[in-house]
Amino acid sequence: MSVPVEPLLLALDVGAKRHAFAWELKNHREVGEIANDLTTLRPFLKGLIAHAGSVRLLVEATGIYYLDLALLADQLGIEVSVINPKAGHNFAKALSQRNKTDRLDAEMLLEFLKRMPFQAWQAPSLARLELRHYGRHLVQLTEESTAIRNRLHALSSTHASPAYLKADLKRAITSLQTRIERIRTRALTLIRADAWIQERFEAVITVIGVADVSAVSLLSELLVLPPSLSARACASHAGLDPLIFESGTSVHKPARISRHGNKYLRRALFYPAMAAGLHDPRAAEFKARLLSKGKKKMQANVAIMRKMLTAIWAIIKNPQPYDGKKLYSCEQIA
Repeated sequence: MSVPVEPLLLALDVGAKRHAFAWELKNHREVGEIANDLTTLRPFLKGLIAHAGSVRLLVEATGIYYLDLALLADQLGIEVSVINPKAGHNFAKALSQRNKTDRLDAEMLLEFLKRMPFQAWQAPSLARLELRHYGRHLVQLTEESTAIRNRLHALSSTHASPAYLKADLKRAITSLQTRIERIRTRALTLIRADAWIQERFEAVITVIGVADVSAVSLLSELLVLPPSLSARACASHAGLDPLIFESGTSVHKPARISRHGNKYLRRALFYPAMAAGLHDPRAAEFKARLLSKGKKKMQANVAIMRKMLTAIWAIIKNPQPYDGKKLYSCEQIA
């Protein structure tokens, strides 16, 4: 009769450039940092597997960097659990953790992994991952096109600019636009080939302000997130959570969004929110009330972005047509 192998327990506090890690096996614990680089992470994880035979990994679904790490671990045969950042935050409070550093957070997550029931994470389907790649590539191509259009505008503002350069930039813009349309068509084909994704796509485009183009961008980012994420955690993932800075009785800086999150989601929401503020009667009323309270136009648009993300996340979890009454009902504005 084979004896079950005790897994090595590994927790990583995910960062943009480096991950803090803490692992434990048979009462031996190590804490450190490792570069956020797949060429570094792969041998690190393989070494732990070779050392212990079995590994369990815990990460938080925070920022945009956990997914590649979780996918790599899953490919290597590691059991992965992805938790809501709020769960980690509440667990740290329960442990009376007063100080906060990346390494302390990694050790806190290791304690979470040791004490709490293990919930295995299921990697997104290949179709959803492929859609994510298309969505981000479209963003990059659009940014390139915008940059070239800006250069063309600068050249066109003076008669001294060579006509050959202006023609060259126009050809580059045309070429990029062709590539954008080709990739977008491929993304839409991928969506229509998957009934699960198609159902959510059809529901999302019922949101006033969201059309096919923005729906592709939104779904490409949202469909790879753990469905257990709350609406608030989803807003935090997008960097749309409010950041308040106060100190004593004299320092009260205006609240602003954290921007510590998925820039692709924020970009995908910006123009749909502007359109909603014009064409969705309830969003327009909400925006007018914000402006009457002294909020700036950008603050009002960000507030609509946050509202729209809440609605779209709910639609993805439970596909149904958009209902503005639910989103803007009994609105209280500070």
